[in-house]
Amino acid sequence: MAFDPATLKFDAAGLIPCIAQDHASGEVLMLAWMNAASVARTLETGRVTYWSRSRGAFWVKGETSGHHQRLVDLRLDCDRDCLLALVTQEGPACHTGRQSCFYTAVRGGEEVILTEPMA
Repeated sequence: MAFDPATLKFDAAGLIPCIAQDHASGEVLMLAWMNAASVARTLETGRVTYWSRSRGAFWVKGETSGHHQRLVDLRLDCDRDCLLALVTQEGPACHTGRQSCFYTAVRGGEEVILTEPMA
């Protein structure tokens, strides 16, 4: 069955959340947003392309930092309102220099930093 991006459920702003996960380790790296055009670009190029809500522009992961995400597999959730991009991550995924954006835990009512920026 051919993939039809029109079957995705975008929000009122035309966006859909996309979780990036390291395909080898299973680590959740980040969450960002895509629109229909960035989904198409990602599938065409294999370079994960998001929609930057703050800049109002395409954001090819790694374009400025060099920390690229290469698409391995794109998955849809059961409601078709969220995407999961299995990726090969080159360098840290987080703008703080950490492998994952999810580096803070809440334990016993306190925030705990789990990882430091990569050297």
